[in-house]
This record gives sequence, C-alpha cells and structure tokens, in this order.
Amino acid sequence: MSDYKKINNFSDLIVWQKGHKLVLVIYQLTKSFPSEEKFGIISQIQRAVTSITANIAEGYERYYFKDKIRFYYNSRASLAEVQNFLFIVKDLGFIQENDFDDIFPQTTEVAKLINGLIKSTENQISVK
Repeated sequence: MSDYKKINNFSDLIVWQKGHKLVLVIYQLTKSFPSEEKFGIISQIQRAVTSITANIAEGYERYYFKDKIRFYYNSRASLAEVQNFLFIVKDLGFIQENDFDDIFPQTTEVAKLINGLIKSTENQISVK
C-alpha cells in the first residue's frame, strides 16, 4: 500500500496547501500595516500572494500540459513579487527582521515546490 495520497483536485497538491498557508500568513501580517497603505503595498502584496494559489488551481484544471505550465510559471512570478514586497516592507519598517526571517523561508519552500510541479509537468510532456 502506498503512503501517497491520491490527488483528486488542486487542493490536494502540497504546493497549493503550502501556498494557501502563505496567503493566510500574509493577510495576517498586513493587518498591522499603516492604513494609508491599504491601496498601495497591502493591496499589491495580497493580490500577488493570492495569485500564487489561484494560478496553481487554474493550471491544475487545464487540459493541455503547456497550458498548465504557463499558469505554474505565472504562479512562480507572483511568488517572486511577494518576495520583493517582503523586502520592501521589512526595509520600510512595517515588519520586524524576525518576522521576515520567519516568513521568507516559507516563500522559498513554495518556490521549490512550484519548480517541482513545473518539472513534473514538463516530464509528462516528454512522455507523450
């Protein structure tokens, strides 16, 4: 018997699950940002972080492997955007260094998982 859980939908993907946890962390984090950033950094980082999991979900549901990969690339790009904003909010003093040190490794883990998802999907293309 296998230890692997069957993947029936996008929410079964570990990369989506870890990305979803990152979404929740970022939303919690932005609650303490200055209110004048509501339509600036807060909006941008929240849109970018939710785009990570949204693109994974949409890519998963695409029929053609090349379509899937395109959405996974978009997800990875959104993750880079979140990483960029984390540097900005740290340097602006919106978050403490220790908060950055707790959150940034989560983004790195999600990036590795997205890269694995891309590689796995590319391997499925080469098998066909």
